[in-house]
Amino acid sequence: MTENVWTRWPSREALSRAGVPRARRALARTSRLIVLAIFLWSIFSDGEIHGWGTGAAAVAGVLLSGLTAWAFFRTTLEHRLLPSLVLLAGLVAIATVALTAGFRIPALVLWCGCAVSAIERLPLAVALPATSVALSAYAAANNDVWLTTAATTAGLALAGYVLRLDAEARGNAQRLLTQERAARVAEAESAALAERARIAREIHDVLAHSLSAQMVHLEAARLLIERGAGQDQILERVVAARGMAREGLAETRQALSALRGEMSPLEDFLSEIVATEDGADLTVTGERRLLPAEASQAVRRVAQEALTNVRKHAPGAKVHIRLGYTEHQVRLDVRDSGGPPGELTGTGAGYGLLGMRERAELLGGSLEAGPDEEGFVVTLKVPV
Repeated sequence: MTENVWTRWPSREALSRAGVPRARRALARTSRLIVLAIFLWSIFSDGEIHGWGTGAAAVAGVLLSGLTAWAFFRTTLEHRLLPSLVLLAGLVAIATVALTAGFRIPALVLWCGCAVSAIERLPLAVALPATSVALSAYAAANNDVWLTTAATTAGLALAGYVLRLDAEARGNAQRLLTQERAARVAEAESAALAERARIAREIHDVLAHSLSAQMVHLEAARLLIERGAGQDQILERVVAARGMAREGLAETRQALSALRGEMSPLEDFLSEIVATEDGADLTVTGERRLLPAEASQAVRRVAQEALTNVRKHAPGAKVHIRLGYTEHQVRLDVRDSGGPPGELTGTGAGYGLLGMRERAELLGGSLEAGPDEEGFVVTLKVPV
């Protein structure tokens, strides 16, 4: 054994009644009551009590023993070594006085209790000497043959150590249960925070896409007004902005449905947004399968953001969207054919693709965006 084993107290969980089943508590109380009954019976039935004075002294001794034992259990629970040793010595002294007064059986019971309690509740470095003293007193006062006395003392020491091991096992189980509960609470809080972040991200992406698209058309309408363009052109832009507002509302509802786990197939969604764009087409490769909600939402948002950027920076360009399924990932390519810069190239803060890249990285994927041979390409890779 290491030095730490000799000097270490039994844990507070082991010394307390926390985690003890009701049946076991009832059994322990019954055992204590039986021992107390034997204790009292041996005091008042051996004929050593003569008169009120002796009887009062016996009752006082019983009460003092009970109070001292209760205080010993409390101080050991608080890991207070010196008061615990003083109280244990007091119990040994009470047993010695009882033996001197002629109460041999109560004295033997007290010494046995001190021996078992010491090895069960104290550090082994002090428990073994204390147990040795109590058992030595028991052996000296016992009238049985030496072999019976030796077997009894060895059995008492073993019983105390078994109780100690059992209490430590129960204390370890109680600590593990407490840690598991704390871990579950932390996991639940983490899951709640992650869900809040996901909801916030979804709402942000929907609003950012919708408002950005509306801003494109409204900014175009403003420029047309400043240039004195015809009413039909201005009205076209305003109507388009109103259409984008309706689309934004529909996307918000769709995002809420996605948060509830009610999403339409990814291919259907991409087909719908491609149908609203002139010069856009969609190609799907690989074996189609249901994606996790986060991965599916990332593909949808990147496709929307890429199309919005095409409207702003290369209006009229042809757009090809390619969705590819592989064994371990899904890949989205949004490629435009390029063209002259639009009037709204300088509008917006440029945070759309940055937000999409952060979303992809949170999922363990990546997003790349940059010019290619003809125009501009956005590539999203998400593991699934």
